[in-house]
Amino acid sequence: MEFTLQGFTQTQLIMFVLLLGLLFFSLFFIFRLKKSSLKQDSTSLKPKPLSLKSILNQKLDELILKTKTLDPQFLDSLEELLYTSDLGPKTVDKLLTHVRAELSRGELKDPLKVKTIISQKIFETLNVNVQSQIKTKPHVILIVGVNGVGKTTSIGKLAYHYSQQGKKTMVVAADTFRAAAGDQLNIWAKRAEVSIYTSTQTQDPAAVAYQGLEKAIKEQSDVVIIDTAGRLHNKENLMEELKKVKRVIQKILPEAPHQILLVIDANSGQNALVQARQFNEALKLTGLVVTKLDGTAKGGIIVGIADELGVLPSYIGVGEKITDFKIFSAQEFSKALIF
Repeated sequence: MEFTLQGFTQTQLIMFVLLLGLLFFSLFFIFRLKKSSLKQDSTSLKPKPLSLKSILNQKLDELILKTKTLDPQFLDSLEELLYTSDLGPKTVDKLLTHVRAELSRGELKDPLKVKTIISQKIFETLNVNVQSQIKTKPHVILIVGVNGVGKTTSIGKLAYHYSQQGKKTMVVAADTFRAAAGDQLNIWAKRAEVSIYTSTQTQDPAAVAYQGLEKAIKEQSDVVIIDTAGRLHNKENLMEELKKVKRVIQKILPEAPHQILLVIDANSGQNALVQARQFNEALKLTGLVVTKLDGTAKGGIIVGIADELGVLPSYIGVGEKITDFKIFSAQEFSKALIF
């Protein structure tokens, strides 16, 4: 015999409880699925760790494997190896001097310890904090470099880096020399979910930079990243154009640009050092953005530039994704390069 409770039969109440349990289970399952998805998304937003199969690492291993005693012949082979690794003569001299000093004190007997010594000295050379804190608004970053080094990609990744920190970011398309530059930068701006300023009124890079900075100030942007045309570092007229861009920016903000970053390809060897010399002489660089620092990249030129010019990496690109971009770590790099 069925009974009723407030108008419901026993059967109806049982069905209601079953449906309520099913609803609860469904909501619980959806919650767990969403939590798992969010966890995967947050993991995918993290840049992958720096992993180098560097030529220097491989050659050092080969040399150490066939070395039984640390004799003059070993030092000659080590010197040749270091010179062919794009570290630069000044850096090589410092490293060899330190290895010889360890040998003379009798503190170096194991060939494997040579790698530790070299890695430590490279770390000491690069272990300087070059990150520019955002103290004024807007924080202006001028990006320079030759064609083909990944400048536009780096701007997109850098813009994303700041937008993920909650910074209102604008990129300024002041590369008016290359026809497709503005379109490519616009694609990256959309990916990074930041605003972009392009001009249809002028082709003068300095004027575009000026107008873009004015708009960024009006819109209360936190960070402004200004693109410039990729140019040969040995073309004096083009370098003068960059100086003009810098002067025009300073008419609005005398202390700007707060960072001037040179984008270099980790695989370009001594040519990157030549580029850094010329751009630094013209603009006084504050740091480097090093691209393609994955796979079999040499990377040693970073140490050479830091040693000779005192210009250190600020950021590195370690892959194709927008998240494959990270703040440079001297400790991580010195280990990845040697071990």
